Amino acid sequence: MTSDTTIPTEDQIRRAPKVLLHDHLDGGLRPATIIDIARETGYDGLPETEPEALGTWFRDAADSGSLERYLETFSHTCAVMQTRDALFRVAAECAEDLAEDGVVYAEVRYAPEQHLEGGLTLDEVVQAVNEGFREGERRAMEAGCRIRVGALLTAMRHAARALEIAELANKFRDQGVVGFDIAGAEAGHPPTRHLDAFEYLKRENNHFTIHAGEAFGLPSIWQALQWCGADRLGHGVRIIDDIKVAEDGSIELGRLASYVRDKRIPLELCPTSNLQTAAASSYAEHPIGLLRRLRFRATVNTDNRLMSGTSMSREFGHLVHTFHYTLDDMQWFTVNAMKSAFIPFDERLAMINDVIKPGYAELKSEWLFRQAATERAVTSDSSRYEG
Repeated sequence: MTSDTTIPTEDQIRRAPKVLLHDHLDGGLRPATIIDIARETGYDGLPETEPEALGTWFRDAADSGSLERYLETFSHTCAVMQTRDALFRVAAECAEDLAEDGVVYAEVRYAPEQHLEGGLTLDEVVQAVNEGFREGERRAMEAGCRIRVGALLTAMRHAARALEIAELANKFRDQGVVGFDIAGAEAGHPPTRHLDAFEYLKRENNHFTIHAGEAFGLPSIWQALQWCGADRLGHGVRIIDDIKVAEDGSIELGRLASYVRDKRIPLELCPTSNLQTAAASSYAEHPIGLLRRLRFRATVNTDNRLMSGTSMSREFGHLVHTFHYTLDDMQWFTVNAMKSAFIPFDERLAMINDVIKPGYAELKSEWLFRQAATERAVTSDSSRYEG
Protein backbone atom coordinates (compact mmCIF):
# COMPACT_ATOMS: atom_id res chain seq x y z
CA MET A 1 0.00 0.00 0.00
CA THR A 2 1.22 3.51 -0.74
CA SER A 3 1.56 6.31 1.81
CA ASP A 4 -1.28 8.19 0.12
CA THR A 5 -4.44 8.25 2.23
CA THR A 6 -6.89 8.61 -0.65
CA ILE A 7 -9.03 5.59 0.19
CA PRO A 8 -11.68 5.51 -2.56
CA THR A 9 -15.40 5.40 -1.93
CA GLU A 10 -17.60 2.73 -3.49
CA ASP A 11 -18.74 5.22 -6.12
CA GLN A 12 -15.16 6.22 -6.95
CA ILE A 13 -14.16 2.58 -7.30
CA ARG A 14 -16.97 2.10 -9.82
CA ARG A 15 -16.05 5.23 -11.78
CA ALA A 16 -12.31 4.57 -11.77
CA PRO A 17 -10.94 3.40 -15.15
CA LYS A 18 -10.21 -0.32 -14.92
CA VAL A 19 -8.50 -2.89 -17.15
CA LEU A 20 -9.59 -6.55 -17.25
CA LEU A 21 -7.40 -9.30 -18.70
CA HIS A 22 -9.04 -12.50 -17.41
CA ASP A 23 -12.79 -12.80 -17.97
CA HIS A 24 -14.68 -15.76 -19.48
CA LEU A 25 -17.52 -14.95 -21.86
CA ASP A 26 -19.48 -18.06 -20.84
CA GLY A 27 -18.99 -17.12 -17.18
CA GLY A 28 -20.50 -13.64 -17.37
CA LEU A 29 -24.00 -13.91 -18.85
CA ARG A 30 -26.93 -12.01 -17.43
CA PRO A 31 -29.36 -14.49 -15.79
CA ALA A 32 -32.28 -12.89 -17.66
CA THR A 33 -30.47 -13.42 -20.95
CA ILE A 34 -29.91 -17.11 -20.17
CA ILE A 35 -33.64 -17.50 -19.53
CA ASP A 36 -34.60 -15.59 -22.68
CA ILE A 37 -32.33 -17.59 -24.97
CA ALA A 38 -33.33 -20.88 -23.34
CA ARG A 39 -36.95 -20.06 -24.05
CA GLU A 40 -36.22 -19.04 -27.65
CA THR A 41 -34.11 -22.13 -28.41
CA GLY A 42 -36.15 -24.69 -26.50
CA TYR A 43 -33.50 -25.48 -23.90
CA ASP A 44 -35.36 -26.79 -20.86
CA GLY A 45 -32.49 -27.78 -18.57
CA LEU A 46 -32.27 -24.64 -16.42
CA PRO A 47 -32.54 -25.24 -12.65
CA GLU A 48 -34.46 -21.95 -12.18
CA THR A 49 -36.61 -19.86 -14.51
CA GLU A 50 -36.62 -16.49 -12.69
CA PRO A 51 -33.57 -14.22 -13.14
CA GLU A 52 -32.90 -13.54 -9.45
CA ALA A 53 -33.31 -17.18 -8.47
CA LEU A 54 -31.13 -18.34 -11.37
CA GLY A 55 -28.37 -15.89 -10.46
CA THR A 56 -28.45 -17.16 -6.88
CA TRP A 57 -28.30 -20.76 -8.11
CA PHE A 58 -25.17 -20.05 -10.16
CA ARG A 59 -23.40 -18.43 -7.22
CA ASP A 60 -24.44 -21.15 -4.78
CA ALA A 61 -23.32 -23.89 -7.17
CA ALA A 62 -19.94 -22.21 -7.62
CA ASP A 63 -19.57 -21.85 -3.84
CA SER A 64 -20.69 -25.41 -3.07
CA GLY A 65 -17.25 -26.98 -3.10
CA SER A 66 -18.56 -29.57 -5.53
CA LEU A 67 -16.62 -29.70 -8.79
CA GLU A 68 -19.57 -31.46 -10.42
CA ARG A 69 -21.95 -28.62 -9.54
CA TYR A 70 -19.41 -25.99 -10.55
CA LEU A 71 -18.93 -27.55 -13.99
CA GLU A 72 -22.70 -27.84 -14.36
CA THR A 73 -22.96 -24.06 -14.29
CA PHE A 74 -20.99 -23.84 -17.55
CA SER A 75 -23.04 -26.57 -19.18
CA HIS A 76 -26.05 -24.27 -18.84
CA THR A 77 -24.37 -21.12 -20.14
CA CYS A 78 -22.76 -22.92 -23.08
CA ALA A 79 -26.10 -24.57 -23.89
CA VAL A 80 -27.64 -21.17 -24.65
CA MET A 81 -24.62 -19.97 -26.67
CA GLN A 82 -25.05 -22.16 -29.76
CA THR A 83 -26.50 -19.74 -32.32
CA ARG A 84 -25.18 -16.65 -34.01
CA ASP A 85 -27.84 -14.43 -32.46
CA ALA A 86 -27.16 -15.78 -28.99
CA LEU A 87 -23.40 -15.29 -29.26
CA PHE A 88 -23.88 -11.79 -30.65
CA ARG A 89 -26.23 -10.86 -27.80
CA VAL A 90 -24.04 -12.30 -25.06
CA ALA A 91 -20.93 -10.56 -26.42
CA ALA A 92 -22.69 -7.20 -26.82
CA GLU A 93 -24.11 -7.35 -23.29
CA CYS A 94 -20.71 -8.34 -21.94
CA ALA A 95 -19.14 -5.19 -23.37
CA GLU A 96 -22.02 -3.05 -22.08
CA ASP A 97 -21.84 -4.51 -18.57
CA LEU A 98 -18.08 -4.06 -18.32
CA ALA A 99 -18.25 -0.49 -19.60
CA GLU A 100 -20.98 0.40 -17.10
CA ASP A 101 -18.65 -0.91 -14.38
CA GLY A 102 -15.87 1.45 -15.45
CA VAL A 103 -13.80 -1.01 -17.47
CA VAL A 104 -12.07 0.86 -20.31
CA TYR A 105 -10.18 -2.09 -21.79
CA ALA A 106 -10.98 -5.79 -21.54
CA GLU A 107 -9.74 -9.06 -22.99
CA VAL A 108 -12.56 -11.60 -22.85
CA ARG A 109 -11.88 -15.26 -23.56
CA TYR A 110 -14.02 -18.09 -24.82
CA ALA A 111 -13.55 -21.51 -26.44
CA PRO A 112 -15.00 -21.55 -29.99
CA GLU A 113 -15.06 -25.35 -29.96
CA GLN A 114 -17.76 -25.24 -27.25
CA HIS A 115 -20.25 -23.39 -29.45
CA LEU A 116 -20.67 -25.71 -32.44
CA GLU A 117 -23.70 -27.78 -31.39
CA GLY A 118 -26.12 -25.55 -33.30
CA GLY A 119 -24.32 -26.07 -36.60
CA LEU A 120 -22.02 -23.02 -36.57
CA THR A 121 -18.48 -23.29 -37.89
CA LEU A 122 -15.51 -22.10 -35.89
CA ASP A 123 -15.19 -19.06 -38.15
CA GLU A 124 -18.88 -18.20 -37.70
CA VAL A 125 -18.54 -18.39 -33.91
CA VAL A 126 -15.63 -15.95 -33.92
CA GLN A 127 -17.37 -13.59 -36.34
CA ALA A 128 -20.55 -13.52 -34.22
CA VAL A 129 -18.65 -12.77 -31.01
CA ASN A 130 -16.48 -10.11 -32.65
CA GLU A 131 -19.56 -8.39 -34.09
CA GLY A 132 -21.23 -8.56 -30.69
CA PHE A 133 -18.28 -6.90 -28.99
CA ARG A 134 -18.30 -4.09 -31.57
CA GLU A 135 -22.03 -3.56 -31.03
CA GLY A 136 -21.50 -3.51 -27.26
CA GLU A 137 -18.75 -0.93 -27.62
CA ARG A 138 -21.10 1.20 -29.74
CA ARG A 139 -23.95 0.98 -27.23
CA ALA A 140 -21.56 1.80 -24.39
CA MET A 141 -20.35 4.88 -26.22
CA GLU A 142 -23.94 6.01 -26.72
CA ALA A 143 -24.44 5.63 -22.97
CA GLY A 144 -21.42 7.81 -22.27
CA CYS A 145 -18.96 4.99 -21.48
CA ARG A 146 -15.76 4.13 -23.29
CA ILE A 147 -14.52 0.57 -23.69
CA ARG A 148 -12.40 -1.50 -26.04
CA VAL A 149 -12.82 -5.27 -25.98
CA GLY A 150 -10.41 -7.78 -27.46
CA ALA A 151 -11.11 -11.51 -27.72
CA LEU A 152 -8.86 -14.34 -26.58
CA LEU A 153 -9.59 -17.66 -28.26
CA THR A 154 -9.32 -20.53 -25.81
CA ALA A 155 -8.51 -24.17 -26.49
CA MET A 156 -9.58 -26.78 -23.96
CA ARG A 157 -6.54 -28.52 -22.54
CA HIS A 158 -8.29 -31.91 -22.29
CA ALA A 159 -9.19 -31.82 -26.02
CA ALA A 160 -7.00 -32.08 -29.12
CA ARG A 161 -7.85 -28.92 -31.06
CA ALA A 162 -5.29 -26.49 -29.67
CA LEU A 163 -3.38 -26.06 -32.94
CA GLU A 164 -6.63 -25.56 -34.86
CA ILE A 165 -7.76 -22.87 -32.39
CA ALA A 166 -4.31 -21.25 -32.45
CA GLU A 167 -4.54 -21.01 -36.25
CA LEU A 168 -8.01 -19.52 -35.85
CA ALA A 169 -6.66 -16.89 -33.44
CA ASN A 170 -3.98 -15.99 -35.94
CA LYS A 171 -6.51 -15.79 -38.78
CA PHE A 172 -8.65 -13.26 -36.90
CA ARG A 173 -5.84 -11.38 -35.14
CA ASP A 174 -6.55 -8.14 -37.03
CA GLN A 175 -10.33 -8.49 -36.64
CA GLY A 176 -10.76 -8.24 -32.90
CA VAL A 177 -8.92 -11.33 -31.67
CA VAL A 178 -5.84 -10.32 -29.69
CA GLY A 179 -4.46 -13.65 -28.48
CA PHE A 180 -4.79 -17.30 -27.47
CA ASP A 181 -5.32 -19.22 -24.25
CA ILE A 182 -5.75 -22.75 -22.97
CA ALA A 183 -8.10 -23.59 -20.12
CA GLY A 184 -9.57 -26.56 -18.31
CA ALA A 185 -8.41 -28.85 -15.53
CA GLU A 186 -4.68 -28.45 -14.95
CA ALA A 187 -4.07 -31.76 -13.20
CA GLY A 188 -3.44 -34.49 -15.75
CA HIS A 189 -3.58 -32.06 -18.67
CA PRO A 190 -0.24 -30.24 -18.78
CA PRO A 191 0.23 -27.41 -21.29
CA THR A 192 3.09 -29.38 -22.82
CA ARG A 193 0.46 -31.55 -24.56
CA HIS A 194 -0.14 -28.58 -26.84
CA LEU A 195 3.40 -27.57 -27.70
CA ASP A 196 2.60 -27.58 -31.41
CA ALA A 197 0.09 -24.78 -30.86
CA PHE A 198 2.50 -22.68 -28.83
CA GLU A 199 5.35 -23.20 -31.27
CA TYR A 200 3.05 -22.14 -34.09
CA LEU A 201 2.02 -18.96 -32.25
CA LYS A 202 5.62 -18.06 -31.50
CA ARG A 203 6.54 -18.48 -35.17
CA GLU A 204 3.66 -16.16 -36.04
CA ASN A 205 4.75 -13.61 -33.40
CA ASN A 206 1.36 -13.92 -31.74
CA HIS A 207 0.41 -13.54 -28.07
CA PHE A 208 -0.80 -16.20 -25.67
CA THR A 209 -1.60 -16.72 -22.03
CA ILE A 210 -1.97 -20.06 -20.25
CA HIS A 211 -4.20 -21.00 -17.32
CA ALA A 212 -1.53 -22.10 -14.85
CA GLY A 213 -0.86 -22.04 -11.13
CA GLU A 214 -4.49 -22.05 -10.07
CA ALA A 215 -5.08 -25.63 -8.98
CA PHE A 216 -1.91 -27.54 -9.82
CA GLY A 217 0.81 -25.31 -8.43
CA LEU A 218 4.41 -24.55 -9.33
CA PRO A 219 4.98 -27.33 -11.91
CA SER A 220 2.12 -25.92 -13.98
CA ILE A 221 3.65 -22.44 -13.86
CA TRP A 222 7.12 -23.73 -14.74
CA GLN A 223 5.82 -25.67 -17.73
CA ALA A 224 3.76 -22.73 -18.99
CA LEU A 225 6.80 -20.46 -18.92
CA GLN A 226 9.82 -22.64 -19.67
CA TRP A 227 8.32 -25.22 -22.03
CA CYS A 228 5.60 -23.17 -23.68
CA GLY A 229 6.81 -19.57 -23.43
CA ALA A 230 3.58 -17.99 -22.14
CA ASP A 231 3.40 -14.20 -22.21
CA ARG A 232 1.13 -14.14 -19.14
CA LEU A 233 -0.07 -16.54 -16.46
CA GLY A 234 -3.82 -17.10 -16.19
CA HIS A 235 -4.21 -16.91 -12.40
CA GLY A 236 -0.62 -17.77 -11.38
CA VAL A 237 -1.69 -17.35 -7.77
CA ARG A 238 0.24 -20.45 -6.66
CA ILE A 239 3.54 -18.67 -7.28
CA ILE A 240 3.13 -17.90 -3.58
CA ASP A 241 4.27 -21.50 -2.95
CA ASP A 242 7.77 -20.41 -3.99
CA ILE A 243 7.89 -17.49 -1.54
CA LYS A 244 8.89 -18.06 2.09
CA VAL A 245 7.95 -15.61 4.83
CA ALA A 246 9.91 -16.16 8.05
CA GLU A 247 8.60 -15.46 11.54
CA ASP A 248 10.72 -12.33 11.71
CA GLY A 249 9.04 -11.03 8.56
CA SER A 250 11.94 -11.60 6.21
CA ILE A 251 11.00 -12.84 2.75
CA GLU A 252 12.85 -15.25 0.49
CA LEU A 253 11.90 -15.81 -3.14
CA GLY A 254 12.62 -19.14 -4.79
CA ARG A 255 14.15 -19.21 -8.23
CA LEU A 256 10.84 -19.54 -10.07
CA ALA A 257 9.25 -16.70 -8.11
CA SER A 258 12.31 -14.55 -8.70
CA TYR A 259 12.16 -15.32 -12.41
CA VAL A 260 8.46 -14.38 -12.61
CA ARG A 261 9.04 -11.11 -10.78
CA ASP A 262 12.30 -10.18 -12.50
CA LYS A 263 10.94 -10.92 -15.99
CA ARG A 264 7.79 -8.90 -15.16
CA ILE A 265 5.54 -11.80 -16.16
CA PRO A 266 1.93 -10.68 -15.63
CA LEU A 267 -0.21 -12.57 -13.13
CA GLU A 268 -3.93 -12.58 -13.99
CA LEU A 269 -5.12 -12.80 -10.37
CA CYS A 270 -8.82 -13.41 -9.66
CA PRO A 271 -9.36 -13.01 -5.89
CA THR A 272 -13.01 -14.04 -5.50
CA SER A 273 -12.66 -16.97 -7.88
CA ASN A 274 -9.54 -18.09 -6.01
CA LEU A 275 -11.53 -18.20 -2.79
CA GLN A 276 -14.14 -20.41 -4.46
CA THR A 277 -11.49 -22.84 -5.69
CA ALA A 278 -9.70 -22.83 -2.30
CA ALA A 279 -6.53 -21.25 -3.70
CA ALA A 280 -6.93 -18.82 -0.78
CA SER A 281 -9.00 -19.02 2.40
CA SER A 282 -9.98 -15.34 2.62
CA TYR A 283 -9.32 -12.00 0.98
CA ALA A 284 -6.94 -11.16 3.83
CA GLU A 285 -4.98 -14.35 3.17
CA HIS A 286 -5.00 -13.97 -0.61
CA PRO A 287 -1.44 -13.79 -2.02
CA ILE A 288 -2.25 -10.58 -3.89
CA GLY A 289 -1.39 -8.56 -0.78
CA LEU A 290 2.15 -9.94 -0.58
CA LEU A 291 2.62 -9.94 -4.35
CA ARG A 292 1.66 -6.25 -4.40
CA ARG A 293 4.21 -5.49 -1.67
CA LEU A 294 6.90 -7.41 -3.56
CA ARG A 295 5.98 -5.58 -6.77
CA PHE A 296 5.17 -8.57 -8.95
CA ARG A 297 3.32 -7.66 -12.16
CA ALA A 298 0.01 -8.37 -10.42
CA THR A 299 -3.34 -7.56 -12.04
CA VAL A 300 -6.92 -7.78 -10.72
CA ASN A 301 -9.53 -9.77 -12.65
CA THR A 302 -13.02 -11.27 -12.41
CA ASP A 303 -12.67 -14.75 -14.01
CA ASN A 304 -16.42 -15.63 -14.09
CA ARG A 305 -18.64 -12.72 -13.12
CA LEU A 306 -21.87 -14.75 -13.02
CA MET A 307 -20.55 -17.70 -11.01
CA SER A 308 -18.62 -15.49 -8.60
CA GLY A 309 -21.31 -12.80 -8.33
CA THR A 310 -18.61 -10.26 -8.99
CA SER A 311 -17.42 -7.36 -11.11
CA MET A 312 -14.19 -5.40 -11.33
CA SER A 313 -15.63 -2.84 -8.90
CA ARG A 314 -16.50 -5.59 -6.42
CA GLU A 315 -13.02 -7.14 -6.74
CA PHE A 316 -11.37 -3.79 -6.05
CA GLY A 317 -13.89 -3.09 -3.30
CA HIS A 318 -12.83 -6.24 -1.46
CA LEU A 319 -9.16 -5.30 -1.82
CA VAL A 320 -9.70 -1.71 -0.68
CA HIS A 321 -11.63 -2.93 2.36
CA THR A 322 -9.11 -5.67 3.20
CA PHE A 323 -5.78 -4.01 2.47
CA HIS A 324 -6.85 -0.34 2.73
CA TYR A 325 -5.72 0.21 -0.83
CA THR A 326 -5.82 3.74 -2.14
CA LEU A 327 -6.52 5.27 -5.53
CA ASP A 328 -2.77 5.06 -6.14
CA ASP A 329 -2.89 1.31 -5.52
CA MET A 330 -5.84 0.93 -7.89
CA GLN A 331 -3.96 2.89 -10.53
CA TRP A 332 -0.89 0.70 -10.02
CA PHE A 333 -2.88 -2.49 -10.65
CA THR A 334 -4.64 -0.90 -13.63
CA VAL A 335 -1.45 0.34 -15.29
CA ASN A 336 0.08 -3.11 -14.72
CA ALA A 337 -2.83 -4.67 -16.59
CA MET A 338 -2.70 -2.17 -19.45
CA LYS A 339 1.05 -2.69 -19.84
CA SER A 340 0.34 -6.42 -20.13
CA ALA A 341 -2.46 -6.24 -22.71
CA PHE A 342 -2.09 -7.98 -26.07
CA ILE A 343 -2.42 -4.88 -28.23
CA PRO A 344 0.39 -2.81 -29.77
CA PHE A 345 2.67 -0.82 -27.47
CA ASP A 346 1.63 2.59 -28.76
CA GLU A 347 -2.03 1.77 -28.20
CA ARG A 348 -1.33 0.56 -24.66
CA LEU A 349 0.64 3.73 -23.97
CA ALA A 350 -2.16 5.90 -25.30
CA MET A 351 -4.68 4.17 -23.02
CA ILE A 352 -2.40 4.72 -20.01
CA ASN A 353 -1.60 8.37 -20.73
CA ASP A 354 -4.89 9.53 -22.24
CA VAL A 355 -7.48 7.51 -20.30
CA ILE A 356 -6.17 5.79 -17.17
CA LYS A 357 -3.86 8.38 -15.61
CA PRO A 358 -6.19 11.33 -16.29
CA GLY A 359 -9.09 9.32 -14.87
CA TYR A 360 -7.30 8.64 -11.62
CA ALA A 361 -5.95 12.19 -11.42
CA GLU A 362 -9.52 13.49 -11.60
CA LEU A 363 -10.65 11.13 -8.84
CA LYS A 364 -7.74 12.14 -6.61
CA SER A 365 -8.49 15.82 -7.13
CA GLU A 366 -12.12 15.15 -6.30
CA TRP A 367 -11.11 13.31 -3.13
CA LEU A 368 -8.76 16.10 -2.04
CA PHE A 369 -11.45 18.72 -2.70
CA ARG A 370 -13.95 16.82 -0.57
CA GLN A 371 -11.34 16.32 2.14
CA ALA A 372 -10.55 20.04 2.21
CA ALA A 373 -14.26 20.88 2.34
CA THR A 374 -14.73 18.50 5.26
CA GLU A 375 -11.81 20.03 7.14
CA ARG A 376 -13.18 23.55 6.56
CA ALA A 377 -16.57 22.46 7.86
CA VAL A 378 -15.02 20.90 10.96
CA THR A 379 -12.97 24.05 11.59
CA SER A 380 -16.05 26.24 11.15
CA ASP A 381 -18.11 24.13 13.55
CA SER A 382 -15.30 24.20 16.08
CA SER A 383 -15.06 28.00 15.87
CA ARG A 384 -18.80 28.41 16.41
CA TYR A 385 -18.66 26.06 19.39
CA GLU A 386 -15.75 27.96 20.95
CA GLY A 387 -17.55 31.25 20.35
